[in-house]
Order: sequence, then structure tokens, then C-alpha cells
Amino acid sequence: MNDLALLLTPEGRALLDEVRDTEPARELAVATRLRRDHPAELVSAALGQARLRQRAVAKFGAEDAGRMFFTPDGVEQSTRTSVATYRAGRLKQLGVASVADLCCGIGGDAIALARAGIRVLAVDRDPLTAAVARANAEALGLAGLIEVREADVTEVDTAGYDAVFVDPARRSGRGRLFDPEAYSPPLSWAVGAALKAPRAALKIAPGIPHEVVPAAAEAEWISDGGDVKEAVLWFGTGAPGAVRATLLPGPRTLVGRGLPDPGVRPVGRYLYEPDGAVIRAHLVAEVAEEVGGGLLDPTIAYVTADEARPTPYATGYEITDRLPFNVKKLKALLREREVGTLTVKKRGSAVEPEELRRKVRPQGPNAATVFLTRVAGAPTMLIGHPLR
Repeated sequence: MNDLALLLTPEGRALLDEVRDTEPARELAVATRLRRDHPAELVSAALGQARLRQRAVAKFGAEDAGRMFFTPDGVEQSTRTSVATYRAGRLKQLGVASVADLCCGIGGDAIALARAGIRVLAVDRDPLTAAVARANAEALGLAGLIEVREADVTEVDTAGYDAVFVDPARRSGRGRLFDPEAYSPPLSWAVGAALKAPRAALKIAPGIPHEVVPAAAEAEWISDGGDVKEAVLWFGTGAPGAVRATLLPGPRTLVGRGLPDPGVRPVGRYLYEPDGAVIRAHLVAEVAEEVGGGLLDPTIAYVTADEARPTPYATGYEITDRLPFNVKKLKALLREREVGTLTVKKRGSAVEPEELRRKVRPQGPNAATVFLTRVAGAPTMLIGHPLR
């Protein structure tokens, strides 16, 4: 009997409740005690699952993670709930009532779709992964909306569904895959499946080159709390070729307008750091237009401007000092300003933030941000603080 089957028994479920909050440092003592009354295999499975649930809280929240079942790969590769919920909501707005979720993994996306009121066929070819997805649908009371099928997604008939969602595997035994044709299934197959459906969403790595995005797709880059999480190719939205950057929570969406690259201009009083999704979507020009600014350097996505114009798509800073890159001068300036809390940001610099902090040894009650970058090609330090 595999670990999941053991945990789904009444004894397994009771044991999961008992070890729910076990701290790593106490695992050995807890395991020794529990093995007096329970099979060693079950105790190990329960403690392992408790550990996975604790890791999954960051993605699924404490309430769901505490009821769901996970595999190590499932925790690592599943979509964060906030992102899955946003995507499910967009499908709902497009009028989708049923989705074939291909490569469903442990069911994170299927759960978000079902909670949006969408009927889901969740497919995965791995027997254990499909069983975990089925267990999760049941654990969260969504079995009536989610049908889980163990099958090869390339052999599944999706003709009866309003949309398909494909989340290809982007890792191999040797790590992350960067070639979309090395995905499992390959991106070309996923695009073919999308073009046969009324609507579709394909989850892909955010670093995908823009030149491989199909002309029929709308491309969207999504960040959550400032961290870029994924890119999605949408089909059937009525906006082929469109580019979007969506920031969560919110959501706030910046739509590309085909603006030319902003020009380089002298350093102004303010610096804007575009969100990672904006940068990945190549929409820095749209942010520059919003704040009335230009670039510090033609190859770096920092925008400088003379006015404070808050925008949700970039973090603004007021710049107080500009110095050529020189550690001694920076150290003297920070000592003069009594800066003890130093945030180091860099683009276009090989200097590591921790290395710089060790060298300048900031001390004092004040805080500052230093940007290690290039201005018109010259290594430069810009010192300032976030706009309030």
C-alpha cells in the first residue's frame, strides 16, 4: 500500500491530525512515541505529509494546506492559489463553464476553477499524482465539480469542453527546462490543443522569449507580491497579439500599447523600479509614459523622472545622491547620514549586495536604498528612499 492509501484510512487521517503541528526538531521524538501504537510506515508517511503541508501553506494558505495532500514535486510545481484564482476568474469572465485541465498535477488549478463554479476534467498521467488530485478534490468538497482522470493528456478528447488549460512539466531530472519544446508535453503540442478549443490558457515559464509566442495568442505575465510567477498564453480572448502585465493582489493589469522604447535621459529627482511582470512583458515604455520619464541606460529597466507620479506598476524612490561607483565614498556618505538599514538593489552591476554591505558596514538609526547601476554606460550609485 502506498503512503497516500495509508493516509486515507481512518487511522491515517487521525494520525495526520495528531502530527499536524510537529516541529522539525521534534520529529524524531514524536516518531519514536507514535511507533509504539502505529505501524512505522504509517508514522513516517504522516510525518512526511505534515512536513509537506507546512511547506504548502505559503501557496495554499493554512486552511486548505491543512486538509490537502501533497507530493514533494506537487508542492514545488503547483500554482500559488492567488494566481490560480485570478486565472480561473478570467476564464469565468470569458463565459467558460467547463475546462479540461491537462497536466493537472495535485489539482491546485482544478480547485480554483471549481471554486469559480467551473466544471473540470483534471488529467494527469502519473498514477500517484492523479490519486492525490482526486483526494484533494474530495478533501475540499469539490468532487462534484472535478473529475480526475489518469491518462496521457495527448490522448484525451477535449471537444466537449469550453476551454482547455495546459500546464506542461517544465522540469526534468536535471532541473528546470528552458526550451519550450522540451516541456512535457511540448509547447507546440499545447498550442495545437489550444487552437482546437473555443478558448484556452497555457501556463509557461515567465522567461519565455517573446519571439516564440504564437501570433494567435494573447500573452500575459503575472506577478504576486512583486515576484513574477508565470506567463500565460491566452487563446480565444479576442485579442491576438496583445501583451499584458498583471500584478497581484489587485489585480491590476497594464495592457501594452505598442509604444517605442523610451529614450535615455539625465538622472531626475525620482527613480521608478518597474514590477518584474512589467519588465518581462516588455512594457517599461508604458510605465515611463505614465511617470513622464525615460531610462537611465538603454539596457537597464530603471526609469528616471522629475516628478513624483505614483503608479501601481512600479515602485518609486526619491533620489538624494548620485555618485560614481566608489565604496569608500558610499561608506563615508552613509556614516554622515547615520544609515544603519541599507537596502541594496542592482541592475547592470556585478557587485553582490551582501558583499557591499560587509564593506560599508552601515550603522545608525536611519534607512536608505542604494541602486548599483549604470547611467549612460558608467557604473553609478544612486542613493534615496521609497516614496510614501
